Amino acid sequence: MTQNVTPVEAFVADFEAVNGLLAGNDLPWLSSLRRSGIEQFSGQGLPHAKLEAWKYTRLRPLEDTSFRPVNDADGSAGVASIPAVLPSDSSHPRIVFVNGTLRLDLSWLDALPDGVSIESLGQVIASDPEWVGAHLGRIGRLDGQPLTALNTAMMNCGCVIRVRRGVVVEAPIEVIYVAGLTDSPVAYHPRNLIVMEENSQATIVKLHAGLGVGAYFANAVTEVEVGDGATLRHYRVQSENRESTHLANLNVRIGKDATYDGFGLHLGGRLSRTDVFARLEGEGGHCGLNGAYLMKGREHCDTTTVIEHHAAHTTCREIFKGILDDEARGVFQGKIIVHPGAQQIDGHQLSNALLLSDRAEMDAKPELEIYADDVKCSHGATTGKLDDTSLFYLRSRGIPEALARNLLIQSFLAEVIDEVKDEAVREALMDKVIHWLPAQCFLAEEWTK
Repeated sequence: MTQNVTPVEAFVADFEAVNGLLAGNDLPWLSSLRRSGIEQFSGQGLPHAKLEAWKYTRLRPLEDTSFRPVNDADGSAGVASIPAVLPSDSSHPRIVFVNGTLRLDLSWLDALPDGVSIESLGQVIASDPEWVGAHLGRIGRLDGQPLTALNTAMMNCGCVIRVRRGVVVEAPIEVIYVAGLTDSPVAYHPRNLIVMEENSQATIVKLHAGLGVGAYFANAVTEVEVGDGATLRHYRVQSENRESTHLANLNVRIGKDATYDGFGLHLGGRLSRTDVFARLEGEGGHCGLNGAYLMKGREHCDTTTVIEHHAAHTTCREIFKGILDDEARGVFQGKIIVHPGAQQIDGHQLSNALLLSDRAEMDAKPELEIYADDVKCSHGATTGKLDDTSLFYLRSRGIPEALARNLLIQSFLAEVIDEVKDEAVREALMDKVIHWLPAQCFLAEEWTK
């Protein structure tokens, strides 16, 4: 960071420099929204350890590194091969961004089903500003969320997916963000909007991947509206490079008899944090928030979730599992809030972590906040090491120690990965887990066939 210039001052200066170049800068409502965002960010500053929600995570990379805004040249970087979650063929829709720039040459959007639109934020602002204005910024909060406020000010890239009333999308939709390969550390602020209209169904797989070894800052915000009777399976993979800072804010609103089935797999990054805010606003709604994180070296991963039950007869399930090796640190903070009048709620939350090293660290803070009396809610958290008895048993059966350890790790994670409903996605996620493990672990894949 430049001497005598704070990170907040630097980001505010970046906004003033690029504001006139941002998509839709001639739209009064959008200019006002962006201005409100930078004012909120400037007033609140970066989150710090004195805030209860941030006491386990400090944003040191933002304090130590000067990040410049991405530009068009960064987006045209040559990419030899695109990282992906699903097989690299055109059997499913795919939209790709490189350093925040839409790359149609790497995307597959020619054969979209009727009633489905997948566009960049800039495209939608230009083609249908009235529609996007009715949805953008309606769920993501600015007050108390300075990083969302910064994203709101700087948003210029991102994906907008709309599934119209009653449409069922059979093939998964893949959204890929690739970052890195720049001449200096860059920051980009993708803003995603997913609108599932009444009784629609879709599966969306989003990947953030890093190339090269340079530092960069991804500050992503996603707003999701799941309309009455709709179902969204939303699977997220974070596979940034080891010098990256990945901060994500996911806001979900779930309607009557609607289902949001979410899963996040986190595989790296110097610092990563995901905040999830889900609101069950209609009776019969369900929210599933599950995930796994695998960290090594000195990587830091923080998952913070808040699920709010505003309506009666709603349910939630939350399972997070972590693997921490070397000096890695994991954080899980989960809160279920049952508001007054929201009766007959069924909510469960569980955090489990395995420490593979004596130097690894885990902080867990599960919470229930209940203001109704007819509820069934539970929460729990465990942190431990691989079970010596199970390890001994496998070794006694002739399995080498390295392979035995990896089989136990896979078994530990399989419980939560099995929550992924889509078979192709589930297999792809487990494949990524296997390839994260040490080289000896590839034998585990053959052993379990």
